[in-house]
Amino acid sequence: MRFLYSLGLALYALLLRLVAPFNPKAAAWVAGRQGLLPRIEQAIGAETAPRLWVHCASLGEFEQGRPLIEGLRRQYPGHKIVLTFFSPSGYEVRKNWAGANYVFYLPLDTAEHARQFVAAVRPALAVFVKYEFWYYYLRELREQSIPAVVVAAIFRPSQVFFKPWGGFFRQILSQLSFIFTQNEESAELLRGIGLKRVRVAGDTRFDTVAATAAAPPRSLPLVEAFVADGAPVLVAGSTWPEDLPALAPLLRKHARTMRFIVAPHEVSETHLQEVEAAMPGLTVRYSQATPATVAEARLLLIDNVGLLSQLYRFGRFAYVGGAFGAGLHNTLEAAAFGLPVFFGPRYERFQEAVALVDLGCAFSARSAHELEAAFDKLYYNEAARLSVQDISLDYVHQHAGATGRILRELRVKE
Repeated sequence: MRFLYSLGLALYALLLRLVAPFNPKAAAWVAGRQGLLPRIEQAIGAETAPRLWVHCASLGEFEQGRPLIEGLRRQYPGHKIVLTFFSPSGYEVRKNWAGANYVFYLPLDTAEHARQFVAAVRPALAVFVKYEFWYYYLRELREQSIPAVVVAAIFRPSQVFFKPWGGFFRQILSQLSFIFTQNEESAELLRGIGLKRVRVAGDTRFDTVAATAAAPPRSLPLVEAFVADGAPVLVAGSTWPEDLPALAPLLRKHARTMRFIVAPHEVSETHLQEVEAAMPGLTVRYSQATPATVAEARLLLIDNVGLLSQLYRFGRFAYVGGAFGAGLHNTLEAAAFGLPVFFGPRYERFQEAVALVDLGCAFSARSAHELEAAFDKLYYNEAARLSVQDISLDYVHQHAGATGRILRELRVKE
């Protein structure tokens, strides 16, 4: 199985190199790993301060782990933070983040790469956010007696760890020093396969979104000019092309009385043009906007990455993309501002979305007709919308605190 694991990763890397000339994301993944280990060794060099390594798959996991990284900096001010990403969508956005001393791509998981990386970084602790359980890295950390933990982990019975043929993958988990799960169900699954170093700590994303909502707002003059007339705003975040057949009719129906901010998950020219076609003549791209043009537009199209968490504060309603495709994106960012949240049908794997639906704060729709019906019930009933706002805010604040629970458990060598 270890051979198949290594072969699969090698084929994955080969595939990315083959498609890199035609795919910007694949090209960034390949380019970012060229000469990577020598660059890491050179960057860290003779640094003598102890280091903490935090790995995030992508931007979403970074936001999930961000409060923990900031907590580690406060708790261990003499340590340097080494932050790694697997995906360009995380690295390219956060490569200059001031909260980390070093930010790198993670070299592909091989025995030699793991040996070289761990030797260069020499972390006192390794933290993996939510998932990405790399066999060779965890083996090397264990062999070097470096504690490795996973935070905000969530597991489901359908995963390979819990299958009769999943012995190799259970072995990967067994190399972790500790696993902090989001819920009791995940902890019970792990205990059921013999893992004892498990504790329910909760989801650190609640801390992230609560802190974002409470922080002084970032100055966004163009957005402020766009919403200056006081019209109700729907913020559509992390949209995909699959969301538009349901979303576009709603935008057109309320184009005269509302304003819309749309932030695609991936800023591709094709998707930007599809959004513009949904409201022709009424859309302005953020990169091309001026205070005068945004005042005349009805839809502000965000054609960059990294603003979304700041945009929900301008909204009265939110639509979160992904649930007409592979999976729903982060609903907590909107809920932290008390917004009613609307999304497509594929949300059952996301416990916070299920909870919000059960509380009556989020609404799933399978079609444009269902979305319009659910939206209009709140759009035309201000008392109902304010009730959703109160329940959403209570839900987020009641579930905050995972970061503190994890930090109290971690022990790092000075």
